[in-house]
Amino acid sequence: MKVLVTGVAGFIGAHVARALLDRGDEVIGVDNLNAYYDPALKHARLGWLIGRKGFSFVQEDIADRTAMDLVVSEHPDISHVVHLAAQAGVRYSLVDPYSYVHSNIMGHVVLLEACRKLRSLQHFVYASSSSVYGRNQSLPFAESDPVDAPSSLYAVTKRSGELTASAYAFLHKIPQTGLRFFTVYGPWGRPDMAYYGFADAICKGEPVTLYDGEGLSRDFTYIDDIVDGVLRVMACVPPPGEARILNLGGDHPQRVTRLIELLEEHLGRKARIELVSRPSADMERTWASLLEVRALCGWSPRVSMESGVEAFARWYKGFFFF
Repeated sequence: MKVLVTGVAGFIGAHVARALLDRGDEVIGVDNLNAYYDPALKHARLGWLIGRKGFSFVQEDIADRTAMDLVVSEHPDISHVVHLAAQAGVRYSLVDPYSYVHSNIMGHVVLLEACRKLRSLQHFVYASSSSVYGRNQSLPFAESDPVDAPSSLYAVTKRSGELTASAYAFLHKIPQTGLRFFTVYGPWGRPDMAYYGFADAICKGEPVTLYDGEGLSRDFTYIDDIVDGVLRVMACVPPPGEARILNLGGDHPQRVTRLIELLEEHLGRKARIELVSRPSADMERTWASLLEVRALCGWSPRVSMESGVEAFARWYKGFFFF
C-alpha cells in the first residue's frame, strides 16, 4: 500500500508510520513540526523514519491548500490516508481556540478536498477523540451515544471532523472511518499528557497536580494496541458512501491514582500529590465500548496498564538519562 500519514512526527503518527514501513508499505509523511511542545521530540521520532526505504517526508501545514494539493498530485497512487495531524490538548483549547479551528476543522476539510482527486484512494482513516462524548453520563461510551454536549472546544472540533467526514462520504463516496482514541500513552508520548507530566513532576520532586474526586478514571490505551487497531481498521474498508465511527480504548477504566502508583514503582520515587479542583473542560471518567470494533475488525487491546506504564517508565528514564 501507499499510505499518506499526516502528523507523522507526532506520538501516534510516528508509531503508525514505523509499523507500516516494517511491513513493507510506502509512507508519505506530512507534519508541520509546530512548537506546541518541544519540536526536538518530534525530530527524534522522525529519526526512526528518515532514510528508511519507502519513506518520504513533507514539512507542511495540512491547512495549506496549495501544499496538500501538491502532495496528492505528486503521489496520485496513494491508496490509504491515515489522518492524525491535529492541534491536540483539551485544556489548551481554552488558551488558543483559533489554532484548533485552523488545524482540526480547516485542515480536515483541506485534506479531504485534496483527497477527492485520488482515484486510487481506498480508505480514509482519521483520528477523532473520546472527548466528543463530553458530558455523556452513560458508561461505557458507545458509538451510538449522543455526542451533542461537548465540554471543550477541542471536542467540538473533533466532532466537526466526524460530521465533515460523513458529508464527504455521502457526497463524494470516500470510504471513511473515524477513530475515537481513549487516553493513549506509552514511550515517545506527548509531554502535555497527564501521565507524562506526572513522571516529570515525580522525577523532579515537584508536586503532582491531581484533580480531586474519587471517580477520576481513564480508559488508558497503550500505544502498541492503538497501532494494531489503526492497521486493522485500515483493512476493514467500509462501502463507498459510508462513514464509520469506532472506539479504540483499553476496555478497563483505571483510577488515575493507580497510574501514579505504577509510576512511583517504576521510577523509584514517591509522588507529592497536590489535589486541585477538576476543570469543567475535563471529563471525570472515560470508558470505551469495544463491541463495534471487535465485530468489524477483530481488534481488542492486549497490553495491561501495569506492563504499559513499566515500558513508558523504562523509556522515560533512558531518554532523559535519569
